[in-house]
Amino acid sequence: MIKMTARALAGAALALLPLTAASPAQADEHDAPARYASLHDGIEALPLAAESRTGYQRTSFKHWVDADRDGCSTRAEVLIAESRERPEIGPKCKIISGRWFSYYDGVTVTDPKGLDIDHMVPLAEAWDSGASQWTAARREAYANDLGADRSLVAVTAKTNRSKADQDPATWLPPLADARCTYAADWVSTKLRWALTIDRTERDALRRLAAGCGHTHVEYQPV
Repeated sequence: MIKMTARALAGAALALLPLTAASPAQADEHDAPARYASLHDGIEALPLAAESRTGYQRTSFKHWVDADRDGCSTRAEVLIAESRERPEIGPKCKIISGRWFSYYDGVTVTDPKGLDIDHMVPLAEAWDSGASQWTAARREAYANDLGADRSLVAVTAKTNRSKADQDPATWLPPLADARCTYAADWVSTKLRWALTIDRTERDALRRLAAGCGHTHVEYQPV
């Protein structure tokens, strides 16, 4: 299943729909219409809750699977979708070369070994924000989400490892021009998966949103 790429929607074409606090979706994502809101309203729609990492293990999220059995793992699917030129693909869907733009730091990369696939909201942060209560199947779906282009993003290994499991209160992309997009992608992902936000995280996002003008969030609940 090739990752969707929908970041380039024209803002003027987006009808701002009323936004309510996120809640777990019961229907398949294809049954849920896309939702749009200002970045500010998206932040305010996230339920406020204290975080707890009790019981977290990265293995609780089975990731980099081949969900559609086409021979390509989730990592490979993201690399194929985000390459700015046709990537060279070897046996067993090994990505050999391509051209990727790491938007966190503005770096162009041609060797996939220099890239990590970042979970926009890290697995540990998702656990803290509600995923600890999910089924194993939902956690696997989250860790391999190819249904929204902002959920998983190819970035330089350096920036991904610098970010680790931090939220926007303690880490933002080093490229200042990327920060409004990053905030919108973060909030969109939390809304998509009905995750919560803690007070420090919310305060940091509010401060960031104040300088982000007409930045919007877009998400499809799952």
